[in-house]
Amino acid sequence: MKRYIFLACAALLSACASHQGHPAGAKSPKSSPLAFTVAKDIAYTPADWPSRLTSDIYTPAGRGPFPAIVMIHGGGWNGRTRTDMDRYCEMAAARGYVVMNISYRLVPTARFPAQLHDVQQAVIWLRTNAVKQNIRPGSIAAWGYSAGAHLATLLAMTGPGDRQFVAGSRVQAVIGGGTPVDLRFYPNGELVNGLMGVSLAQDPDLWGDASPMTVLTPDDPPTFLYHGTFDFTVAVRNAQVMYDALNQANIPAELYLVRGLEHISTFWIDAPAEKSIDFLDRHLAR
Repeated sequence: MKRYIFLACAALLSACASHQGHPAGAKSPKSSPLAFTVAKDIAYTPADWPSRLTSDIYTPAGRGPFPAIVMIHGGGWNGRTRTDMDRYCEMAAARGYVVMNISYRLVPTARFPAQLHDVQQAVIWLRTNAVKQNIRPGSIAAWGYSAGAHLATLLAMTGPGDRQFVAGSRVQAVIGGGTPVDLRFYPNGELVNGLMGVSLAQDPDLWGDASPMTVLTPDDPPTFLYHGTFDFTVAVRNAQVMYDALNQANIPAELYLVRGLEHISTFWIDAPAEKSIDFLDRHLAR
């Protein structure tokens, strides 16, 4: 009962939202939800990868080929599982997206850049298996929340010329909810230092590699950011400075701020996810 009361209150608060960068008059076409199937525990890493990593793949009914999404869970880089993202996966699959909901290596077993390399490998696997998975290899997005949003946006912003770039891993759009955009904002943060394994003073270049803001360039993909204005876990400043930087680089960007919600409540309401899929509809050609 308490959970339903929480969701009802969050839904009322979510009506108070601002949406910057949204094109005037843009509407997503309304259609009946598609049926979909789910293939569980599909390995996506090569045999010689440090850990065997798996994913769940959601495939809509229909002819395709479909645009695709790599979905990345949060949890401070040291916990949680991909099942946290099942609701988002179901929403996207019902709208006509193949969704690859992945697991990745966690702290303390692995430190950065292992997590980035894992999500890059997921994109490469999806693109390599495009025909089998019934997707368009040139229409792949990344979507994450919290630590997962950090990895999704870092994946999207890391390009040729960056030290951590891997060929074949670029995406064509990115969704980030509650996103830590610059790890240097948190030089004494326990979770951030756990991810990095070294302090900012010890290796500022590595911290730069791990911060989406520092590797952002004008050739990066369209970006949708959503954030609760009462988020005290990942301050809303992150979304605001990233949105400004995207605009300065002339990258198509939207910022959806939910008034009065904090980190967890923003994750649980449907409106930001629905707006995210609308954004993908506008930027991944069907």
